[in-house]
Amino acid sequence: MIKLSVNINKIATLRNARGGNNPDVLQAARDIENFGADGITVHPRPDERHIRYEDVFALKKIITTEFNIEGNPTEEKFVQLVLANKPTQVTLVPDAQGQLTSNHGWDTITHQQYLQDTIAVFKNAGIRVSIFVDADVKMIEAAKTTGTDRIELYTESYATAYNPDQKALAILPYITAAKKANELGLGINAGHDLDLQNLHYFAQNIPGLLEVSIGHALICDALYLGLENAVQLYKRKLTSL
Repeated sequence: MIKLSVNINKIATLRNARGGNNPDVLQAARDIENFGADGITVHPRPDERHIRYEDVFALKKIITTEFNIEGNPTEEKFVQLVLANKPTQVTLVPDAQGQLTSNHGWDTITHQQYLQDTIAVFKNAGIRVSIFVDADVKMIEAAKTTGTDRIELYTESYATAYNPDQKALAILPYITAAKKANELGLGINAGHDLDLQNLHYFAQNIPGLLEVSIGHALICDALYLGLENAVQLYKRKLTSL
């Protein structure tokens, strides 16, 4: 079964826009789990514009499914946050300071030694590691030697190119990348711009896909459909394969 991890950054963004604690990020995480999600993802950034570092500590105490913390390990505060909370998984993302959203994967060749050293820190603490990569066979081959447990395929280009007439072409690089990851024994996650229109086709065609992380699209859909309904609709896209 492909797992759905819901990124709750946007819920925190809404809370922070007004101050106070409405919506309640902790209650939202509890509800999302109760509605059927398999995990909760957060991506704290140095400016804490959505998920705050204190949120991570509070979430760790109440999450009963898988907890996935994303971020750039060049920030020492992020490394210490992950080690202090020991989530199920840490996903390493090469975000720049102040970056609006993730927009590329690691160059696993150029940053090979850095990734090896960083991944070892988390794995020695008993934390599963995933690294954000583009659908590029060379990057996936080099990901293997970093010591990571999984890769997370960055799916924006698939989502941008997806339409009923072009979907086979849009997904082709991801199928090739997934086959190489399977061959190398790397687990496969995926995320970024997956939604109710393109998710089912992606999940249906990516061999060995273990988990998708979805936040922005799911929370946007929840405005119209309700949070419970949105979570269950996304789950249905993954279970009706």
